[in-house]
Amino acid sequence: MPDAPPPGAPAPSGKDRRVLRAVLRWTAAVAVFAVVGSAAAYGITRMDRTDVPGLATASDGRWAYPTLTAAPLPAGSPGPFAEENAAGAHYADLRALLLPAPEGATADRALRGTDGWLATETFLAEYGAEADRDELRQKVVDAGLRHIAARGWTTHDGTHTRIYLLQFGTAAVVDDLHTMQLAPYDRPAYAVRGTETVEPDEDFPEAAESDDVLTSVYTESEPYGGEQVREAYLGAGDVLAVVLQSRSGGAAAVPFQQTVALQTRLLL
Repeated sequence: MPDAPPPGAPAPSGKDRRVLRAVLRWTAAVAVFAVVGSAAAYGITRMDRTDVPGLATASDGRWAYPTLTAAPLPAGSPGPFAEENAAGAHYADLRALLLPAPEGATADRALRGTDGWLATETFLAEYGAEADRDELRQKVVDAGLRHIAARGWTTHDGTHTRIYLLQFGTAAVVDDLHTMQLAPYDRPAYAVRGTETVEPDEDFPEAAESDDVLTSVYTESEPYGGEQVREAYLGAGDVLAVVLQSRSGGAAAVPFQQTVALQTRLLL
């Protein structure tokens, strides 16, 4: 542990604390997080090289993802959380911000869209009730939806993953959609197709989150139907990300946590 500050030493300023959080956040940006037991996070700073996704098969349920790289920014453009970027805009190509599929997964062709852009109706089809789809369609239209980029895959154990990135005009719009309209604390505002009782995922580790990204995570509790569904809604600047995983017999916690953590890092 670091030595305690000497008596009478001034407490760190708010600016110093923000700088420290930023340093820690970027140190963790290349991290892979998983839970062993109840909740234990593993970052790249505490891993051997063979533990990095894409370089080895982990024994705790993590998937082997390719090496991740940040999407290139146009020359002179700030990142979404830079002080000079008041709108929280992602200037990188939204399609380049999608998490790639892990090794050995089968791509979901239905989510390829046209030129990488997904039709709004394909995203809305994730929700079971027609009334919910109609209401959600109107909300995203009113909010000024610009694009949807998506990717999906199925792993060898039958887990089906879908990731949707919805881009709007500003971070303020996404904050409102996330917090007030789509992802309140107790349960999602709209039921994903096939879900019964959905509740907050209390076991999701804080280390898999980011201070800059609004994160709401849910899991379908027993008894669930043919599949269990896990859901995450992420508000990152002008992008609202929806991550869904489902699997017959139960969707495992570790690959869901890993997937959400890595998608979060790509949006920073």
